[in-house]
Order: sequence, then C-alpha cells, then structure tokens
Amino acid sequence: MVALTLTRKLAILADAAKYDASCASSGSEKRNSAGTKGIGSTEGSGICHSYAPDGRCISLLKLLLTNFCIYDCAYCINRSSSNVQRARFSVEEVVRLTLDFYRRNYIEGLFLSSGIIKSPDHTMEEMIRVARTLRETHLFAGYIHLKVIPNAAPELLTEAGRWADRLSTNIELPTDSALESFAPEKRPSEIRTAMARLRGKLDEAAPEKKQARAKKAKFAPAGQSTQMIVGADGANDAAILTRAAGLYSGYQLKRVYYSAFSPIPDASSRLPLKPPPLMREHRLYQADWLIRFYGFDVPEIVAGGEGGDLDLVIDPKLAWALKHRQSFPVDVNRADRELLLRVPGLGINAVNRIVASRRHHRLRLDDVARLTASIEKVRPFIAAADWSPGGLTDDAKLRQKLAPPPEQLVLF
Repeated sequence: MVALTLTRKLAILADAAKYDASCASSGSEKRNSAGTKGIGSTEGSGICHSYAPDGRCISLLKLLLTNFCIYDCAYCINRSSSNVQRARFSVEEVVRLTLDFYRRNYIEGLFLSSGIIKSPDHTMEEMIRVARTLRETHLFAGYIHLKVIPNAAPELLTEAGRWADRLSTNIELPTDSALESFAPEKRPSEIRTAMARLRGKLDEAAPEKKQARAKKAKFAPAGQSTQMIVGADGANDAAILTRAAGLYSGYQLKRVYYSAFSPIPDASSRLPLKPPPLMREHRLYQADWLIRFYGFDVPEIVAGGEGGDLDLVIDPKLAWALKHRQSFPVDVNRADRELLLRVPGLGINAVNRIVASRRHHRLRLDDVARLTASIEKVRPFIAAADWSPGGLTDDAKLRQKLAPPPEQLVLF
C-alpha cells in the first residue's frame, strides 16, 4: 500500500466529513486551558459554513479521523463495503493540522468525527486524545466538537465532555425500523442511551439556581446535538418532526440538524436514486424553529400537507395562517405575545419590539413597518390603530401573492 501524504489525507477525510451537518459552534464560552490564557476563541455564536445572527462566520476544521469503518450502513459512502479510497490520520496529525490552520487564521475550532475503527471504545479514545492533547499540551482554547460513538463506554463519554465544547450523537434516520433496516450493526436503543447519559452529565454540570460554593466542572458547555438524514427512507415530514420534538423534550438537545440524503456510488437498490428537494430540508428547519421558539406543535404544522409533508411553496407559518384565517386579523395593540408570534412575517425580535413599543403609544401600520422587515407579508394578518385588512385576509389569491420567488430562501 502506498503511503498517503498529509495533504492527500486531508483532501480525502475533509471531503468525507461533508455529509455530517451537525457542525455547530454556538453556545460555548471562552475556555481557560490549565488556568492560563491559551490560543483560540469561541466568543460569539455561529454554525460551521454558515453565518451567525450577528453576521459573523465561525469556521471549524471539519474532519474524519478516518473513513475506514467496520459498519456497513447502506446510506453511508464510508461503509465497509464501499469502494472509496481510505485514509487515516494519527492523533498527532489532527493536532498539527488544527494548530496550523488556526495560526493561519483559517479556523477557530475543530469538528472531529470518525468511522468506527477496531471498536467503538478504541475510536472514542482516539478522538478524546486529540481533544485532550490540544487542551493540555497546546493550551488550545478554541471550540471543539466531538462526535460521540453511541456504544462507547460511559466513562469515555464523560471524558469527551471534559475536553469538548459540544458533543453530538447522530440519530441518523427518523424511525427505528429504518435504522435497523439500513444499518443493522447499529441499535437505536444504544443511540438513545448515549444521549440520555450525556443529558445526565449536562444536568449535573448545570449551575444551580443558587450560587454553589464549589464551582462545578464544565461538561460540554455548548450541549449536545444530533443529525437526521432526510429522504433516504420513506419517512414523511410529520414523522421527522415528531422524532425531533421527542428528542428536544427527552434529551434537551441544542439542535437537531436535517441533512438531505445524497445518493452515493454503488448504493443499495433500496435507496432512492435522487436526493430530495433541497427546499424540503429548508422547510424542516423552519418548522423546527416554530416548534422550539414559536409555540407550535407538530400536528398543527403538518396538518393539511400532502401525505404528512410540509408545503414546499410557502413556509410553514404562512401555510398554518392561511388554513386558520378565522384567527386573523391580530390586533397588534391588544394581542398577547403568543398570538403575535403566529403572524406570518413577525419574528421573535419584531414581536418583542411591538410589545415594548405599544406600552408607550398605540401602534399604527407605519410603526409596525419600522419594527419588522416584512410588512407586506404582515399586513393581511394584523389590525393596527389606523389599519384593518378588511377582506384582504380572506383573499383567495393571498397564497399566490405572498409566495416567494422559487430561488428565495427566508426563515419566515
């Protein structure tokens, strides 16, 4: 076998890592390695390859430790039966790359996952060694996200949380039956057990309401996340969102990431030949936001969709509003915050500004326009001191008027 150069390994293993979407760098704190100021920064919030709410991009070096794997998951390009070029980093090589990339100001942290080599415990130990070496030997204070191997020993999960800012355990497919069919070596119960153990450790490390005398040791301060592949099996959006809601409530996840299935070479005939529409992934993220921050339940979000799927033409909040026109218009000067959050075009910040401003004077339509960037979308669904939509709310062509251009992607 010809030895691969570090550059070639990087090309192979960075490309192999692109299928994992659960690469976030939000919600962490600046670390103090070994009680001294180290290198790296996690200040601010953001998601790898995307922009934070404040407009900044947080860049992470995103790698697999190896794409060798003893498992044969049908949907994975790195499965044991796949005919792909294999590569494997040593712990020292990942540490060196992370520090070199950071010193060149290319990255602010590391996202590290891996195929399963030898055993789950061995793989987890190797990833932990990377994080521990960065923290202890090099005083690296940047962001570290480690992928959890579900059936690794509990003490290894505990140590991973000591060195990492975030941990993620991929649920992978929306239903247990699909995972058992496509990934027979994996056990849904083991994935949930790992998540439960992480939640227990996170609860233990959480600060108490009253300031404790002894400072608790940090454990994955940015919490845990997971990823679900969309479109590899026959699960509809209702099933996907129901699983996500259960994960949020049961394991206090920070995020569920949705990754559109990407067809792979030499794939099983049981897998689809084409990826799902990218818009489907986008709509799932919008629906996820409604569940977490806007007070919506899964049944009301997917009610009326074809076969339990979300509408791909309009966003889920607008789809709900058009099906519940009897709930509108909403009076911006009287309605409670929960009802305002259901108005299409009003985000959380806009609602907060409306509630604060109406304490001082009655709001007119122009006032609302200054508080939101989507007044054309809002107008048919609100009443203000000088505005009533009249029959506009019931306009049969309202859906067509408010549908965005096909190429336009917006949150709400």
